[in-house]
Amino acid sequence: MKAWILMVLALMLPVAAMAEESKEGQPKVAYINLSPPLVGNYALDGGPKLRVYKADVALRVTGDAAAAAVKHHEPLIRNQLVALFTQQGVDNMSNVEAKEALRQEALKQVQQVMETEEGKPIVEDLLFNNLIVQ
Repeated sequence: MKAWILMVLALMLPVAAMAEESKEGQPKVAYINLSPPLVGNYALDGGPKLRVYKADVALRVTGDAAAAAVKHHEPLIRNQLVALFTQQGVDNMSNVEAKEALRQEALKQVQQVMETEEGKPIVEDLLFNNLIVQ
């Protein structure tokens, strides 16, 4: 019985070593939080009520070079996102489906910024860690 257990353990060691090697060979996924959160007015339709949003945004990239590129262009990315949020109406910020559509549009615009600046979209996903609207 002891010999059988030792044999199984011996056979598993090379598999575990190969799994660790393949993990090391792949670029790391990184989440870059845009800090401080984006805060501003939206639905500027001239109505009497002031509408405010606060968005905690994270960008997913793969690899150290991609993370560095996103951090380098963060001011331009933030500007693009603020412009996008400011253009939104009350309906675009009020329910889950509308917020998902806004997230997709924000991702598309961030990818366009990176495409213009770096020649490729770089950002794989955009996440709202928190999105508060009043």
